[in-house]
Amino acid sequence: MHRRIIAPGALAATVLLLAIPASAAPHSPGAPGIGDPYYPDYGNGGYDVSHYDLRLKYQPATDELEGTATLVARATQDLSSFNLDFLLDVGEVRVNGVKASFRTSGEQELEITPRTPLTEGAPVTVVVRYRGVPSSKQAHGFTSWHRTPDGGVAANEPEAAAWWFPSNDHPLDKATYDVSVLVPDGTQAISNGTLQSTSSRLGWTRWNWRSDQPQATYLATLAVGKFDITTGTTEGGIPVLNAYSKALGAHAGAARASLERTGEVADWLAGYFGPYPYNALGGYVPNTNTGYALETQTRPFYSPRQFANGSNVSVVVHELAHQWYGDEVSLKRWKDIWINEGFARYAQWLWSEHEGEGTAQELADYVYASHPADDPFWTVKPGDPGPENQFDIAVYDRGALAVQALRNKIGDEAFFEVLKGWPTKYAHGNASVADFQRYAEEVSGKPLAALFDTWLFQPSKPGAPAARAAAVAEGAEGVKGVSQPRSWKRIAATNGVHGHGVHGHGERGHGEPGHGAGRR
Repeated sequence: MHRRIIAPGALAATVLLLAIPASAAPHSPGAPGIGDPYYPDYGNGGYDVSHYDLRLKYQPATDELEGTATLVARATQDLSSFNLDFLLDVGEVRVNGVKASFRTSGEQELEITPRTPLTEGAPVTVVVRYRGVPSSKQAHGFTSWHRTPDGGVAANEPEAAAWWFPSNDHPLDKATYDVSVLVPDGTQAISNGTLQSTSSRLGWTRWNWRSDQPQATYLATLAVGKFDITTGTTEGGIPVLNAYSKALGAHAGAARASLERTGEVADWLAGYFGPYPYNALGGYVPNTNTGYALETQTRPFYSPRQFANGSNVSVVVHELAHQWYGDEVSLKRWKDIWINEGFARYAQWLWSEHEGEGTAQELADYVYASHPADDPFWTVKPGDPGPENQFDIAVYDRGALAVQALRNKIGDEAFFEVLKGWPTKYAHGNASVADFQRYAEEVSGKPLAALFDTWLFQPSKPGAPAARAAAVAEGAEGVKGVSQPRSWKRIAATNGVHGHGVHGHGERGHGEPGHGAGRR
């Protein structure tokens, strides 16, 4: 037996500590940002949300939205106060059933002080009653709410939630959702997941939607307007619901010819990525004047402009690929955007191969050869592009080129094992580019640090030796001898707006894919 000798001073200190009740330990405010270096004030610290229940009423004629949001959460530290990201006007907040004090600060912070401090690990229920006109609100000089002639739409990246519900607005805090929306009869409310029910009374119709798998806040969507709705089922048994604005005009036929292939595309993608991860599928095309699409979970948003030149199944492939890469496995920090966009673009290359319009290798060769070494395209690092270049075309095209370089390095057997295994390994969670590199090394048994550095992190065109090593264009420096694949224009047509900064109505541009440079 060993006897531990305690010095008198240490014993006195121990007795003093034991005399202080645990309840006297100080509680502190939760951080006003979750810690993302690209967007320091996005998200919040001190709690984790598991479920959002949103009960809303929306008047299309005036763009007035009122709602009650109930957040089911758990404190991750001892909290004296905490923040939500929100822009509309708040009338009342309750925490665990008791009225709490609140105030607004910064660009989008709702600071809440509960009457009783919250203890780490304790369950927390937050109820926020609010109203406002979303299109009248701006943060950081823009709005993510799209006003339409017959309603409004919430769909943008990296943020849209703050315009219609209070949240912990960062992909690190994923949750399930119930969204119930009351709108005038003859108007439809579209959201994520499965349509649970509709009911009408006194000139108003309530639409009840449920997303029962974890979902990032920017992937939650709401669209109110006059829509034609189609329903069906994939070959794999997943229900499909698509919605088309009744005001699409000349774009209507091409939009339908594209989105009605959603089930076929999802079943095809499952062959590469594994089983489709959700119990609902579809898309919607509102009458917005935007130029981008977005992978809103289970029900992507598409702009009418994407179908201006005819049907565009390639953009459907891109957004559905995100259901695995970006939605099921979400990024840890916004600098990890390559995992979302590089692989969604690469899915378009695989579709091109499937359609006999150019192989993934031919598309990679063309991307490499068509950008000379002094092209600014090569200065963007897909593995950490910076917030100003987060949606630059290089994140997509150079990002997909990096995927092909990886495929050539580790071989098809290991590559397709990685492609299918990644969504399973991090299912409904978050992961980084570094996590992906480690996983690819684990599956392939090959060191990949040099390859990832060359193709994702160097602000320059990989030289001829690196290109030859990755079997890309044999180091070609120009387009001579490298023909443009037939699918190239079709894929490029999905690029949407390539402008900088603000696009119409104060909306920040996010042309998906290839969103243009300069969202911030």
